[in-house]
Amino acid sequence: MSIKGSLGKVFAKKIYKKTKSWSSSPAQTQDKWMKELVSTAKETAFGKDHNFSSIQSYEDFKKQVPIQDYEGLKPYVDRVVAGESDVLWPNKPLYFAKTSGTTSGAKYIPLTKESLPFHIKAARNALLLYMHETGNKAFVDGKMIFLQGSPELEKKNGINLGRLSGIVAHYVPGYLQKNRLPSMETNMIEDWETKVDTIVDETMNEDMRLISGIPSWVQMYFEKLNAKSGKKIKDLFPNFSLFVNGGVAFEPYRKRFEELIGGHVDILELYPASEGFIAFQDSQKAEGMLLLLDYGIFYEFIPAEEFFDENPTRISIKDVKVGVNYVIILNTNAGLWGYNIGDTIEFVSTKPYRIKVTGRIKHYTSAFGEHVIGSEVEDALKTAIGGDDVQVTEFTVAPQVNPAEGLPYHEWFVEFTKKPNDINALSLAIDKALQAKNIYYSDLIKGNVLRPLVLRVVQKDGFNAYMKSEGKLGGQNKVPRLSNDRKIADKLGDFLE
Repeated sequence: MSIKGSLGKVFAKKIYKKTKSWSSSPAQTQDKWMKELVSTAKETAFGKDHNFSSIQSYEDFKKQVPIQDYEGLKPYVDRVVAGESDVLWPNKPLYFAKTSGTTSGAKYIPLTKESLPFHIKAARNALLLYMHETGNKAFVDGKMIFLQGSPELEKKNGINLGRLSGIVAHYVPGYLQKNRLPSMETNMIEDWETKVDTIVDETMNEDMRLISGIPSWVQMYFEKLNAKSGKKIKDLFPNFSLFVNGGVAFEPYRKRFEELIGGHVDILELYPASEGFIAFQDSQKAEGMLLLLDYGIFYEFIPAEEFFDENPTRISIKDVKVGVNYVIILNTNAGLWGYNIGDTIEFVSTKPYRIKVTGRIKHYTSAFGEHVIGSEVEDALKTAIGGDDVQVTEFTVAPQVNPAEGLPYHEWFVEFTKKPNDINALSLAIDKALQAKNIYYSDLIKGNVLRPLVLRVVQKDGFNAYMKSEGKLGGQNKVPRLSNDRKIADKLGDFLE
């Protein structure tokens, strides 16, 4: 065993014990963080405006801190971006993580000297807990690749600004720097296709053991490797043993990955966000990801079906239930308060608290009152494909409210790596599976309000072509699984077979 492997084994055991300790006292751990966050921020502009000095309990907290998204918090964030200190959190942030997608354009998410270490620690501890459980330490002695945004940073009123993955790239531990690919020069290439082609050239003849990134972009990397070498990934990289992924659910990509890889590798799922590192898979044997209750975040939860009500139920960790779809709310040591990041989650366990991401509260299809969510369409597709030799590259769903003829319907845009022999049969199978998962959708079909879904076949690389046309190819950009309008669907019409 190498020195790094031996040290990793010792450190992994220590992290396992620490994780066991805080995960065994979830309510106390979260109560500690609520009080610490409030106490630290009580003299900030936000703390004074929201009377933090009066908060003694969670009930007090709920009265003083409103639920809000970026738009709600933007007046305070704008002051931070302008260079003002002590607005949302003491002092100024170390970085702004720049993201996109709001009605006001770019979002600037603060990363503070208190919050950034938890992003680094969470990624490290996910790997250490994996090592502790599986005994696999060999990956630390080979090459690792992290498909990520450019680490090049710019300045915003004296504060460094960049993509989260690019910022974190500057904090890779020294003992892993020699193992890490791609080179910094390659990582700074902005054009995504050029970047991936260069990464292929850099890694083709290396001993790759750990590969990490958003599934759709890693799939592109694997396909380019396969095209250039004519080999399966495990033949090209025989010591490749761990794929680390996050950003979207992996399940829709699983079949294609298994074919491209050509052998078994372990999968480690992460749930990082610019706003905080929320969860990671702590066991290869258990469903879901461990909610990180001791990583600088105080969590709240709102049942998704109540979220748009005037006074929705708002609870802390001690009152959540397994199987309920919740909107997750963050309060962080970067100064985000009552912050809705837009994600919905479901608890699969409360001993310990493990979750799965079910979708986006804004990414749903409910043009007819059916409120279909991301996990339902993903599960329906998986069920319909079953054991058949069908592989899906990417897909998205939108409502067709005003068809040229007949009843309205859900329109599925699907790009296949391997097509089914009978598209119509697959369409009916997906529709049947979705009806079984969503009673409202089933009632609309049976009541002749909707007709069964219509499946459109997107041409090869059509989704990439669409993303490129929108200037969103690569990085951390993802195609939403669901829309409640036709903005994406109408543009995808140009990329159909």
